[in-house]
Amino acid sequence: MDSPDTASANPTVEGTLSRVLTPIRGRLMVAALLAAVGAMLTLVPLAGIAHIARRLLGDAGSISSELWWVAGLSIASLFVGMALIFAGELLAHLADNRLTHHLRQAITQRLSRVPLGWFSSRASGEIKRAVQDDINTLHSLTAHFYTTTGRAGGAVLISMVYLFAMDWRLALIALLPFAGYFLFLKRAMRASGASMQQFIGGMDRISNAVEEFVKGIPVVKAFGVSGKAHSAYRQAIDAFAEAFIDFTRPLVASMANANAMIAPVTVLCVVLVAGTLFVSLGWIMPLDLLPFVLVAPGLSAPLLLLHYITHDLNNATGAAQRVHALLDTPTLSQPSVHTQQLPRGSEIRFEQVGYGYGPDNPVLTDISFTLQPGTTTAVVGPSGAGKSTLARLLLRFFDPGSGRITLGGVDLRNIETERLYQRIGFVLQEVRLINASVRDNIALGRPSATAQDIEDAARTANIHERILCLPRGYDSVIGEDAQLSGGEQQRVSIARAVLVNPPVLILDEATAAADAENEVAIQQALSRFAQGRTLLVIAHRLDTVMHADQILVVDQGRVVEQGRHADLLAREGLYARLWHLGDYARDEQPVVQPC
Repeated sequence: MDSPDTASANPTVEGTLSRVLTPIRGRLMVAALLAAVGAMLTLVPLAGIAHIARRLLGDAGSISSELWWVAGLSIASLFVGMALIFAGELLAHLADNRLTHHLRQAITQRLSRVPLGWFSSRASGEIKRAVQDDINTLHSLTAHFYTTTGRAGGAVLISMVYLFAMDWRLALIALLPFAGYFLFLKRAMRASGASMQQFIGGMDRISNAVEEFVKGIPVVKAFGVSGKAHSAYRQAIDAFAEAFIDFTRPLVASMANANAMIAPVTVLCVVLVAGTLFVSLGWIMPLDLLPFVLVAPGLSAPLLLLHYITHDLNNATGAAQRVHALLDTPTLSQPSVHTQQLPRGSEIRFEQVGYGYGPDNPVLTDISFTLQPGTTTAVVGPSGAGKSTLARLLLRFFDPGSGRITLGGVDLRNIETERLYQRIGFVLQEVRLINASVRDNIALGRPSATAQDIEDAARTANIHERILCLPRGYDSVIGEDAQLSGGEQQRVSIARAVLVNPPVLILDEATAAADAENEVAIQQALSRFAQGRTLLVIAHRLDTVMHADQILVVDQGRVVEQGRHADLLAREGLYARLWHLGDYARDEQPVVQPC
C-alpha cells in the first residue's frame, strides 16, 4: 500500500500527470467544482431538518410559513445538488473520452515515426500495455478521481463550516476522532513502507519460480527431478508468506485502529458525551446538539473515500508515466518538403558508416562498400559480427551514428519513408503478419493492388495453392481461420515484397526457421523474384551465397574481407577458415542465383 502523499511528494510525477492531462485539465477542474458544489447542496437538507426540529420542539409544535420555506429550500437544494453532481460526472466522462482519443491518436502518430529498430527491442505486450491497459487505467483518474475528490471535499468542507458556525468548541471535540484517524493512518503507512521492498521482492521471486517451473516441465518430466523443481517453488512461496505476514501484521492493526476511530458510532459517541457535558455546564441547549448528531458522523464516509481513491491515483500515476515515456520516444527524422530528394537509379553506397547502441557499445565501424544495380552482394561472418545491423541500417530501422548511406546518390535521410520502401523490399528472418486477411497482408505495401496482382504475387512466392486450401481462401484471417506455419508465413511476406516490386531486395536469413520442404519452396520463390534486382543477402551458410557477385566478410563490426568466393578462399583468411571449418551446412541449391 502506497502512501497517499506519494504523488504530491514527487515533482516528476506531478509533471508527468500534468502533461498527460493537459488537453482536459480545465474540464476536470470544472467537473470537480460542479461535484463539490453539488455535494454541498445535497447536505443542505440535513441543516434544514435540524432547523425545523429545533423550531418545532422549541415552539411547542407550531408550524410557521418559515418552516415551509426551509423545507422547500432543502428539497430544491437536494435536486439542484444532484443535478450538479450529474453534470460534473458527465463532463468528466466526456473529458475522459476526449483524452483517450487524444492519447491513442498521439501514440499512434508517434509510433508511426519511431525507428523500426525500436520495435525489435521491445515486446509487443509492453507497447500494448501502454496503448490499451494504461490508458484504460487513466480512466479511473479522469472520469472518477476528480469528481469523487470534489464530492468528498465539498461534503467535508461544508460540514465543517456548518459545525463551526453552530458551536466551534463542540466542533473541535467532534473532529478529534478524525485527528486520531490520521495519526494511525500515518503509522500504518510507515509500517507498510518498511516491509514493501521485501513484499515486492517476494512477489517477483514467485513469478520467476512459476515461469521457470512451467518452462522446465518437459525437462522435469524427462529427467525425473520434479522434487527439486517443486522445492524451488515451495521455497519462494514460503518466503513470500513470511514477507506478506511482516507486511500486513503492523498494517492491519494500525488500519483497524484508524477505521475504528472514525466509525460513525465512534464519532456519535464522542459528540453525545461532549454534548451532554456542554449541556450540563450550561454552555449549549439540548436542541443545539442535534446538528452535530446529524452531521458529524457523516464526515466518516467522505474521508474514507478520499483515502481509498488515492490507490486509483497511484495506479494512474504509474500508467501516466508509461504513457508519457511512450509519447517521448525519439522519432526517426523525416526530410522536410525542401530537403526531400528522389533517387536517381538504384545504386547503394555505404560511406564510412558507423553505428552503436551507445558510446561504449559500437556495433559497426567504418563500413564502406557499393551495391551495383542488378548484382548480388552477400554479407557473412561469425554470429554477433553486425550483419543484421548492417541490413537494418539500409532499411532505416535506425540511422548511422557516423557516415551515410545513399540510394541513387541521395542520403536515405533525405528520402521520404514511403518512397524508400517502394524502392527497397525486404524479407527478414522474423515474419510479421497483421491480424487481417491474407489478401490484406500481401497488399500491405500496395493497398490499391488488384486481386489478380495479389494472386500473381502469391504464385511467385509459391504460396498461392496453400492459400486456396484455407477455409475462405484469400479472405481467411491470419490467426483465426488462416493457421500458417513459419515457412508459409515467410512465403506470404515474400509475396508482399513481390507485389511492391522494388528494385532493391534485402534477404536476412529468410530460410533460417523453415523446415526442409518450406526451405525449398522459399528458395525457388526468391530465385524467381531476385532476377534483375539488386540483392543484399545476409547469410550464415556460406554455400548458399557462394555464387554471389561479391561477398563481404564482417567481423567485430568491420568489413575484413571483400571479393568473390574463389578469391576469398585463395586468400586463406577468415572466410576460408569458416568455409573449411564447416560451420555452415552444405546445400547444393543456393538461396539466390546470381543475376
